[in-house]
Amino acid sequence: MNALPTPDDVRAAAAILRGHAHRTPVLTSRLTDAELGAQVFVKAENLQRTGSFKFRGAFHTLSRLSAAQRRAGVVAFSSGNHAQAVALAAQLLEVPATIVMPHDAPASKLAATRGYGAEVVGYDRYAEDRAAIATALSEERGLTLVPPYDHPHVIAGQGTAMLELLEDHGPLDALFVCLGGGGLLSGSLLATQALSPDAQVYGVEPEAGDDGLQSLRAGHVVRIPQPRTLADGAATTHLGDHTFPVIARLVTDIVTVPDTALVESMALFAARYKVLVEPTGALAFAGVRAAVAADPQRWAGTRIGVTISGGNVDLDRFAALVTG
Repeated sequence: MNALPTPDDVRAAAAILRGHAHRTPVLTSRLTDAELGAQVFVKAENLQRTGSFKFRGAFHTLSRLSAAQRRAGVVAFSSGNHAQAVALAAQLLEVPATIVMPHDAPASKLAATRGYGAEVVGYDRYAEDRAAIATALSEERGLTLVPPYDHPHVIAGQGTAMLELLEDHGPLDALFVCLGGGGLLSGSLLATQALSPDAQVYGVEPEAGDDGLQSLRAGHVVRIPQPRTLADGAATTHLGDHTFPVIARLVTDIVTVPDTALVESMALFAARYKVLVEPTGALAFAGVRAAVAADPQRWAGTRIGVTISGGNVDLDRFAALVTG
């Protein structure tokens, strides 16, 4: 799969996912709108199956496997959300799954991945290469590798979340999307190109993991050391060969936020929207708040779409962070 995905691929993925992925709700808050001086529409992918948008790309990709590939099984690598998504998709489609996960992945994500029937292979995220481990397993066992973001079918599947948001509440003036490896952002850009082409789209990543911003400025994929951030789902070292070209061509800009802003946004989600959001899931909302704080007049009266990418956080960790 070397061809870059298109808006039509996102529409095709939506048809495949219908009846399998949840059409997640879009949340609003009068308090948030009053504070920011804008209308904010929050796509709650924390309420998706497995607790994140990742189910969309995983199910779409596995659904397109040949009969022989399904019998042999799949392998994936992930800090947690893609792991759970592939594990559940594999269970639903009766495909054996092996998942490479860091030893320090949240306990709830590890338990859920095993609970869906997947075999978990652990690794040290600061000393070992997860992609190399998964590739070796793929070659040794004849498994199909399902990457967390850098695959046209994964990207098309992830883009269906924004497709739904724009179908329900578009057109919008701006969109803020969580950015790790770029699957959600690149898919969202394709959906926006189709349904709200005049909207400005911003990727939001943690300050400690600004490989996307560096890549956009440099004009090519920049690799950084393994970042240390609360946003474990966005603690990537580089964008993908499929995600970067889409992002570089269509994104308005990429912004970064500190971990403290993620915690503040997690608390606001709990208080105002009554939902549990993991640090990575709060990236886009934190990005909106930072943008408005920097230039409130620029955003006055605008209609802004925001993604919550996931809600898989251990309750004790959530409590410790927000009460810090």
